Amino acid sequence: MTKLDFFAHETAVIDDGCTIGSGTKIWHFSHIMPDCILGEKCNIGQNVVISPKVVLGQNVKVQNNVSIYTGVICEDDVFLGPSMVFTNIINPRSAVIRRDSYVETLVKQGASIGANATVICGNPIGKYALIGAGTVITKEVPDYALIVGNPGKQIGWVSEYGHRLNFENNVAVCKESEQEYKLENGVVTRIN
Repeated sequence: MTKLDFFAHETAVIDDGCTIGSGTKIWHFSHIMPDCILGEKCNIGQNVVISPKVVLGQNVKVQNNVSIYTGVICEDDVFLGPSMVFTNIINPRSAVIRRDSYVETLVKQGASIGANATVICGNPIGKYALIGAGTVITKEVPDYALIVGNPGKQIGWVSEYGHRLNFENNVAVCKESEQEYKLENGVVTRIN
């Protein structure tokens, strides 16, 4: 483990060979496994498991009881809600070892995944997307998409602040931030 300036509660288990960024906090009963990378200023809640080779960017917030399995990469400013879970095998079997078959899942910058959501491996989550509580992600999520349900379905778009966007003539303004967004060919981009 490369130790910089981070906090770990005395009940946390941190295996050798992981890298933990400055300002990161690791709380009660969490297990940080070998060869994972946690960026600066992350907050790892109680009873979290971070498996080998997981990569978390800077300022990633992981709430209590989250399981992040090998193959997951979270970019900066990602939020993982309480008890959400990632999978890493499409067809798991107890009697069949598939450690060479882990499927990668990328969660892009600023995305938020709600409590008790499940992300089926291999389905990237777009930047600033918002996944509702209890949602099951079974396909790729576009940038700024608002997804709810089982299976997850898109019901709208959200701003970088997480507020719902209402498009008129393919343009929307987030009132809280005054950011402007453009919707073109099913793709949302921020204008300013």
